[in-house]
Amino acid sequence: MSFSKLNLSDKLNISLKENEYITATAIQEKVIPLVFEHKDIMAKAQTGSGKTASFVLPILNLWAKEKYVGKAKIRCLVLTPTRELALQVSQAFNTFSKYLHKKPKVVSVIGGESIGEQLLDIQKGCDFVVATTGRLLDILKKKQINLSTLDFLVLDEADKMLDFGFEEELELLLESLPTKRQNLMFSATYPPKILNIASKITQNPIEISIESEQTTVETINQRVIEVNKENRSALLRTLIKDEKWEQVLVFMASKRSCDNLAFKFRKYGFEAESFHGNLIQEERNETLEDFKNKKIKVLFATDIAARGLHIDNISCVVNFDLPRAVADYIHRIGRTGRAGKNGIAVSFISHEDKEHFSLIEKRSDIKLTREQIVGFELTGEPIKKIKGQAPIKGKRKSKKDKLREQNSK
Repeated sequence: MSFSKLNLSDKLNISLKENEYITATAIQEKVIPLVFEHKDIMAKAQTGSGKTASFVLPILNLWAKEKYVGKAKIRCLVLTPTRELALQVSQAFNTFSKYLHKKPKVVSVIGGESIGEQLLDIQKGCDFVVATTGRLLDILKKKQINLSTLDFLVLDEADKMLDFGFEEELELLLESLPTKRQNLMFSATYPPKILNIASKITQNPIEISIESEQTTVETINQRVIEVNKENRSALLRTLIKDEKWEQVLVFMASKRSCDNLAFKFRKYGFEAESFHGNLIQEERNETLEDFKNKKIKVLFATDIAARGLHIDNISCVVNFDLPRAVADYIHRIGRTGRAGKNGIAVSFISHEDKEHFSLIEKRSDIKLTREQIVGFELTGEPIKKIKGQAPIKGKRKSKKDKLREQNSK
């Protein structure tokens, strides 16, 4: 369906045309009319489906029609799991509102940047706040933000927020919100914990599921290469040269691995950098900008790059380490093959990874042929697992405790 048939204002349609948005995706076609009808929404859609525009456009359209007077007050709150996604959503609000008669004041409330400056921007008056959950909850605890005038609450990538202890802090957020508001939830998956959050936030939501929204995956050539762990680095260098990959995003299991491998690749003459949560926000922004501008050829990243990283020309994604969560496989490979272009996704698996990758295939409804590259063949035998003592219930640290320990370092 053309955007021109979705009852968006002429000013928004000018911005859409300028940014080459012509045809609405399935999620946009379904969500935009429901937002206009003031319905609560629970939408299930994978990365790359166009869900950011599905809520940004109708919210801007409705906001622009209101005749607010006096100092700007917060009308919309968008919560995201990562800083990069928050900045992307803020940018979308600014981009699409370019030709509106009045432009909204948008404030990004994220970690890694001065909380004082963010609070000052809020106190001066703003219309939309786009925040990561951790930073927003810090501000709420200090009672330094007023959300009583809120019209829209949006949870973007809600399932990923569970990794940051969002469920435990939910009550604090709800106490700060007006009862009458429109709630929009977007998630790639809806496990029981997310359904619990949805029941507390939404009221009689319309459920939307874009199961067939696999256009991103269909444009990706997925490959699985069997290789011993100690040979992955050399194999990756060989593949980049032989296959002539222009820009490569490599997913790693840890921040230290990102730094170490980026350092080694620079020694071999590659323009390589690392990208992870230990970088200050300025470094993260600069690294992404350099990658977008092709100053960096190989970017080694943790899963913070799996969501909210929108770079159209990534030629290849490499799972150097497999994702622990099966759902993150689709999010990772969705960083390539964007905007209708073809992409390549390569996963390295050793003996120890075979069982886990089979689970990824089963739950992602795919079946891929295993490859071996001459000179890097998988050798040896799988290590036999020795069953240990079962974990004692209640003795493990919760995610929330682990995150608090990490943040205090």
